[in-house]
Amino acid sequence: MAKLTFRYYPQPITPEQAALEKKIFRYSLVVPLLFIVLIWLVKLSELMLDIRLTEWGMYPRHAKGLIGILTSPLIHADLKHLIGNSSSFLVLATALFFFYREMAFRIFWLNYLLSGILLWLGGRANWHIGASGIVYGMAAFLFLSGIFRKDSRLLTISLIVTFLYGSFIWGLLPLEEGISWDGHLMGAVSGTVLALIFYKYGPPRRKFEWEDEPEDEEDNTPAVLIESEDESEHPRETESRADKQ
Repeated sequence: MAKLTFRYYPQPITPEQAALEKKIFRYSLVVPLLFIVLIWLVKLSELMLDIRLTEWGMYPRHAKGLIGILTSPLIHADLKHLIGNSSSFLVLATALFFFYREMAFRIFWLNYLLSGILLWLGGRANWHIGASGIVYGMAAFLFLSGIFRKDSRLLTISLIVTFLYGSFIWGLLPLEEGISWDGHLMGAVSGTVLALIFYKYGPPRRKFEWEDEPEDEEDNTPAVLIESEDESEHPRETESRADKQ
């Protein structure tokens, strides 16, 4: 039988193009890895100094929680929470910086700030910590951008997001106590808004040679098929009450 292979592009790319995209991919890892190093350093500092940074999280509609717009994504409840967010963040942020490299910083920081502001305005009265709001924002942005732009590469990313993170939909519902489902929801809203705003400003659509070929005249010859062989008024002060994003 023929060897089955899957090519990312409908036609072969040159060695120069392949080398360039490998270089771009390496650069696309820089910011995601730096952010992951930062959130791990924050958690290690908590463990080594035996401190809790929950009060640096987000507390909606309370002045003390405003700082959480910037700091809450850096704080995680435990190592399990941190590992889950780190893996999701790495995949989605790398895709963002690879395909939207000319505007990735802008989208990343707008999503970072907008998801936090929306949570501060509309979240439940409790401490919220974790980077899941940002993760949900990137997932929504990548998925919807692929659909809006009708680009084969971005549609591929949309499918990957759907298959890998399709279960994220359950994170938008209040099904589990102690989980910041409203933080997830605000992140998804943020990503949707940014996808609508920037749908014209993404990577240029790659046009292939076969798209310029004239359509063959209709052939009425019968086809032959063959087989090929090829809550409270004041913030609560304990971390155990913080909702994880």
